[in-house]
Amino acid sequence: MILISHRGNLEGKNEKLENHPDYIEEAKKKGFDVEIDVWFVKNNFFLGHDKPQFRVDSKFLEDQKLWCHSKNSDALKELSKLNCHFFWHNTDDYTITSRGFIWIYPGKPVLKNGICVIPEKTKNTNLDCRGICSDFIESYK
Repeated sequence: MILISHRGNLEGKNEKLENHPDYIEEAKKKGFDVEIDVWFVKNNFFLGHDKPQFRVDSKFLEDQKLWCHSKNSDALKELSKLNCHFFWHNTDDYTITSRGFIWIYPGKPVLKNGICVIPEKTKNTNLDCRGICSDFIESYK
């Protein structure tokens, strides 16, 4: 089972810290993969959920433990040039990541080979899946 920290969160949402590079590093040090929100603006990569906040370089994004969620079309285009794991989705029920994983929108039926995203949000108890992405990922250890 792949355990993925949602934006660096381990034991609940922390909107002040999520997507901050140091917060992401803490989650990785605890052994988790991390889903991050990536923007590309004015020839630079940034992390941040609703807007670009924290500038990062391409080397940071190529870490094999990161799942890069493209937040704008420029990010999708630029991430596709890197050796990183990335995907785009908005409200799609399912999307395929660059490494062939099925990313499942919260509340949608779980697929065995998919990544169940935020199961606690919808109280989804069917976790017969390839991985989980959660704000409470410590509880799935």
